Amino acid sequence: MTSSHRPFGLPASAAVLLLAVTGCSADARASVPVPTPPAAEAALCRALAKELPDTVAGQERSDPSPDSELTAGWGDGAIVLRCGVPRPERMSDPQAQAVSAEGVRWMLEQSDDGGPRLTSVYRKTYVEVTLGERYAHDIGPLVDLAAPVDRAIPCALEPECR
Repeated sequence: MTSSHRPFGLPASAAVLLLAVTGCSADARASVPVPTPPAAEAALCRALAKELPDTVAGQERSDPSPDSELTAGWGDGAIVLRCGVPRPERMSDPQAQAVSAEGVRWMLEQSDDGGPRLTSVYRKTYVEVTLGERYAHDIGPLVDLAAPVDRAIPCALEPECR
């Protein structure tokens, strides 16, 4: 008895593998939760989105997914900004550490991935910047982000912003 078996499974398997590989490499962006601020704060965040630079600390703009005016990124997730985040609990701690960059004050925390997480203070909405581990001792990226934050997000408590 002669079999007329054709190798249909091989091309189908190859096609599935090809789709899986191209699907993974087509969108290698970082993924971050999108904040859900009140409407007035979201409007401030949209204004900030228009002010953000194309490069931060020499890293090219590479926004995280999903696409949103409330998030931005540089260097494939090395630097991630989220606007309109909730007030961090740590902000109530009088021992919380803070830094200042170009007139914008930031509360400093450790993120889950080992790098610093900085949240703006004294502004009408909170802006969070998470830096990758390579920035563990370098808040230089804040220098590039401070002017846009200062222009777009008004101070909520003068003269504390200066």
